[in-house]
Amino acid sequence: MRVTILQPSYLPWLGFFEQMSRSDKFVLLDDVQYTRRDWRNRNRIRVDEGWIWLTVPVLQKNKFAQNLLETRIDNSVPWRKKHLYTLRQYYCKTPFFEKYFSRCEKLYEKNWEFLLDLCLETIIFLREELGIKTSLLRSSEMKTYGEKTERILSICQQQGATHYLSGESARDYILEEDFSRQNIELEYQKYEHPIYPQRYTGFVSQLSAIDLLFNCGEQSLNILRQVEPIRCS
Repeated sequence: MRVTILQPSYLPWLGFFEQMSRSDKFVLLDDVQYTRRDWRNRNRIRVDEGWIWLTVPVLQKNKFAQNLLETRIDNSVPWRKKHLYTLRQYYCKTPFFEKYFSRCEKLYEKNWEFLLDLCLETIIFLREELGIKTSLLRSSEMKTYGEKTERILSICQQQGATHYLSGESARDYILEEDFSRQNIELEYQKYEHPIYPQRYTGFVSQLSAIDLLFNCGEQSLNILRQVEPIRCS
């Protein structure tokens, strides 16, 4: 039983879904502090001159102690219209634009109030279109305790984990001996970004997975799982 635990993001990148695809259970750590200038409310897409941010504006009551669960979107800014227009502008000539754009339109038709709900919807959208079957769970719906390693372990134990698949950056704070004591094998993702055809000249990595879908369609899951260049047409 391999478990992964990650914070939810808006239109996450390929590595997020690569971890998900390798796991039996994927837990969204959704009851943590909202972090500014992070991936919670933004991600990157490809444009002709490189990449740009798609950023969801949020209302911040207290920039030092605001929970992700209570973070509201600032709908006084016409961000939905802008994001949809931007996706259409830069991806309308990609091979699989028509296959996925109608679902994007439905997503942006909704009047989202909370950032987390929007993030969850984009994660579900990309997960389904990529063809990933891993179970999605939310930490806010569990009885967890502790901080950092202790909290991760409490989630793993509840889910019957024999393996925990972690992001590489977690090496800075994870106490590996604690996992050994609980007979849980600790694994780190070492993700080498694949190269795939994009609409514009050159290749830009670390983009939202929506870029992969628009360009490569049904081959996307196989591509994000490997590292060799693949032709999509």
